[in-house]
Amino acid sequence: MDFQPIERPAHAFQQPVTAAQLQAVCHRVFGPGGRVSSATELGLGMYNTTFRVAVEGQERPVIIRFAPEPGRQLRSEREFMRNEYATVPHLAVIAPLMPRVIAADWSHDLVGRDYLVQTLLDGVPAAEGLRAHPRPSWTGFYRRIGEIAKTVHAVRGPAFGTVSQAAHATWSQAVIESLHDIAADLDAANLEAADIRKTAELAAEHHAVLDEITEPRLLTGDLWTVNIMIAANAPEPVITGVFDLDRTSWGDPAADWPIRMASAKQDERLAFWESYGEPERGPAAVWRSRVYEMRHLGAVRLEHHRHDDAGAVGRSYEAGAAVLAALT
Repeated sequence: MDFQPIERPAHAFQQPVTAAQLQAVCHRVFGPGGRVSSATELGLGMYNTTFRVAVEGQERPVIIRFAPEPGRQLRSEREFMRNEYATVPHLAVIAPLMPRVIAADWSHDLVGRDYLVQTLLDGVPAAEGLRAHPRPSWTGFYRRIGEIAKTVHAVRGPAFGTVSQAAHATWSQAVIESLHDIAADLDAANLEAADIRKTAELAAEHHAVLDEITEPRLLTGDLWTVNIMIAANAPEPVITGVFDLDRTSWGDPAADWPIRMASAKQDERLAFWESYGEPERGPAAVWRSRVYEMRHLGAVRLEHHRHDDAGAVGRSYEAGAAVLAALT
């Protein structure tokens, strides 16, 4: 086997998988003849450990993703891979863009971690491939993201919360619980969580504003350039695939990550709104958007801490102070 893992420090969040473990997975999924000829770890993701694997007898390589060990998963990031798997039927509206699940295994008897085997999407990661195109051509790319987000947001759900555990009758309950989970994770990481706790208090005090959202809609959780494939060698950036939507939930579309990212800068991404439609800008919607921003900042803070980016952690507190001041 040509085995090419990424060398990481022993304390790194993304823990290694051995060649023998990969081979054992492929024997289970593809049978005794499923011999691995090559396995290359992919480095764009920051949560799961992901390999592109060529298996004898298979026409195309496959993607094998390993979730973090249960003990390494945060309270606010519990069983993301299982959540992604539970979301597959609801993402039928964008099925041509999604990888197909070949196998899912939560038994932990081969690796001690959840894993998914999926088909390989065509194209190149947008986070890298966009740079090959002049910026004026990016507008069509962002317009297409708006179309995808709008399509997903039209899917209705049974209750509020993560797709795999939609347990809340009201939107405020789901938001407040998620803020408490993030604060608990910050505590466990020895990071200050006062701004997130204050946001939870304000959300509880003004729950009626959150509960103006009465219909759970499907949120992608993480739809943006890092989870999109574009066509290779095309004259313009054309989206060919969407992947790793493991943070999906039922809630207010305005709380979704692509809405936040489309609003972050006044550049080519403004084309997002041409296809998605202009966001609501009334006082209640603005107040809710600030709660959502604090929730995003708390989640991003944990991710930066996990990857030892102290500067970005500090900047999250500066940004949070400004948002919290406007929220109160």
